[in-house]
Amino acid sequence: MVKSDIEIARAATMKPILEVGAGLGIPPESLDPYGHYKAKVSMDYVDSLSAEEDGKLILVTGINPTPAGEGKTTTSVGLGDALNKIGKKAIMCLREPSLGPCFGVKGGAAGGGFAQVVPMEDINLHFTGDFHAIGAANNLLAAMIDNHIYWGNALELDERRIAWRRALDMNDRALRSIVGSLGGVANGFPRSDGFDIVVASEIMAIFCLATSLEDMQRRLGNIIVGYTRARKPVYARELEADGAMTVLLKDALAPNLVQTLENNPAFIHGGPFANIAHGCNSVMATQIGLKLADYVVTEAGFGADLGAEKFFDIKCRKAGLKPAAAVVVGTVRALKMHGGVAREDLGEENIEAVRQGVSNIERHVLNTQQFGVPVIVALNRFITDTDAEVEAVKQALATHGVEAVTCTHWSDGGAGAEELAHKVVELADSGVANFKPLYPDELSLLEKIETIASKIYHASAVSVSPQVKTQLADWEKMGLGHLPICIAKTQYSFSTDPNAKGAPSGHELPIREVRLSNGAEFVIAIAGEIMTMPGLPRVPAATKITLNDDGDIEGLF
Repeated sequence: MVKSDIEIARAATMKPILEVGAGLGIPPESLDPYGHYKAKVSMDYVDSLSAEEDGKLILVTGINPTPAGEGKTTTSVGLGDALNKIGKKAIMCLREPSLGPCFGVKGGAAGGGFAQVVPMEDINLHFTGDFHAIGAANNLLAAMIDNHIYWGNALELDERRIAWRRALDMNDRALRSIVGSLGGVANGFPRSDGFDIVVASEIMAIFCLATSLEDMQRRLGNIIVGYTRARKPVYARELEADGAMTVLLKDALAPNLVQTLENNPAFIHGGPFANIAHGCNSVMATQIGLKLADYVVTEAGFGADLGAEKFFDIKCRKAGLKPAAAVVVGTVRALKMHGGVAREDLGEENIEAVRQGVSNIERHVLNTQQFGVPVIVALNRFITDTDAEVEAVKQALATHGVEAVTCTHWSDGGAGAEELAHKVVELADSGVANFKPLYPDELSLLEKIETIASKIYHASAVSVSPQVKTQLADWEKMGLGHLPICIAKTQYSFSTDPNAKGAPSGHELPIREVRLSNGAEFVIAIAGEIMTMPGLPRVPAATKITLNDDGDIEGLF
C-alpha cells in the first residue's frame, strides 16, 4: 500500500534541530528553538557570516503547472538530499507555505513522498508565526492610516487615493473589495477598501528582499500609503509607523531552520506567490545558505515564466546574486496535458501528445537560457510513464543542447536524484554561467513590461489603458523609472488565458492595473483576470481537514 505524504512525514526519524544546526557549524546559542525540530537562526550569527565565501546558487523552476502535478518543491528537496548523498555540502532554501492554498485547492508546499521537509504539519500550518507577523504589520499600517485621517489628517491624505490595502492569509473572495468604517462618526469615515492575501502584501515582498533589520525598516518607511489631493505621495514613515512594524517583524526576519526526511538542513523563510508577487524565498535565508554550504538549492514559484523571471529580474538584481545553474522540472503527465490529453487519460501511452506538449518545457528552457544561466531538465518520473514517452522528451530537448534526467526522488528520496545531482554539480562548477537580467534599469517602465511580454510570454503586443500609461509616467517623474517589473498573471499559461496550454504565441498581454511597491522597490503590473485575493474552490480542501480520534491531523496533504 502506498503511504500518503503525511504518513511518510510522521514516520520520519528527525534529529533535534540543535544537532542539524551543529552539522552546519551553527553553535547552539545561535539557534532559537521552536520546539525540538525547528529553530530560528539568530540575527547576530547572521551578521557574523558576512566575510564567508559564497557557495554556488542553483535555481529550481518548472513548467506551467497542471492538475497532473510537476513536483517542483519535491524536486528541490530531492536534489538537495541527493547532493548531500554524493558528498556535497548542500542546503535547501525554500518558501513557507500559505494557509490559503492549504485550505483551498493546491495543498501544502513541503515536498512530497520521500522528498519532504519536516515537521511537515507545522511547516504547512502556523510554523514559526512569520506570516502572522507579516499580516499584523500590514494591518497595523492600515489602522494607522485610518486613525490619522480620523484625528484631523495632518498629512492631508486624499481619502479617495489611499493605496494601502489590508491583508489576510486565507482565500476569501468576499474581502477583495469592501466598504469599511460603517456605523457612524465614532467608527471613522466610510471608504472603499479591500484585502490581499498576506503573500501578496508589500510587507511580504519587503520581508523577503530585506538584507537586515535596518534595511527592512528603511523599506517599510518608504511604503507609499496614498496621495494628497495635489498627488503628493505620503509615506509610512510620515505616519511614524515604520518603527512599530519593524518591531512586529523583528523575530520573524530571522530565517527558519528545519530538516528533510534524510536529516539534511533546509531554510524555509518567506513565501510570496509567483503569480501575484515575486515568488521567491527570503534573501536573508539564501545569503546565509551561500555562506554555510557549497551548493544552495532554491526554488521560485510556479512556472519559469513567472517565478524564474522574477527570481532573476528582481531578487538576483536587487541582492547581487549570481546563479550558477538552473533546473527546469517537468513530468511526462503534465506535458501530455499541455499536448491536449484529458486528466483521466494520462495513464495511457500517447507519444504524439508528449511531442505536442513538450513545446511548453522547451520554451521555459530557452527563456531561462536568456539570462545567461545553464539549464538542465529534471523529469520527475511517474510509474505510468513509458520509456518511449520519456525518450520523446529527451530527444526534443537534445535538439537545443539541453539534457533531461529522469528522477524518482518521490519514491526513493535522495537516491532517486543522484544522477541529477552529479549533472547539476558538473553544470554549476563549469563556470559557463554569465548571469544578466532580461532588461536594463534604464528602460522605461512600459518598455520593461513589453520586454517581458515579448521575450518571456511571446506576446505580440501589450495593451494598457490611458490611465495606466499616465500612472507609469507619474512614477517615472518621481524618479522611480529604474524599478523592475513584477507581472501578476495566471500561472497556467504563457498567456492570460489559463486554458491556453503548450506554448501560445502572438497573443496580447492586457495590463488592467499597476501598483507601486515603493518599499519593495518594484512595480506590479496586473494582467488579465488574476486576483491578489484568491477565492476558495467549490469544494475547498478545508472540508476534508480534521482531527482523528488520536488527535492527529487528517486531510492536510
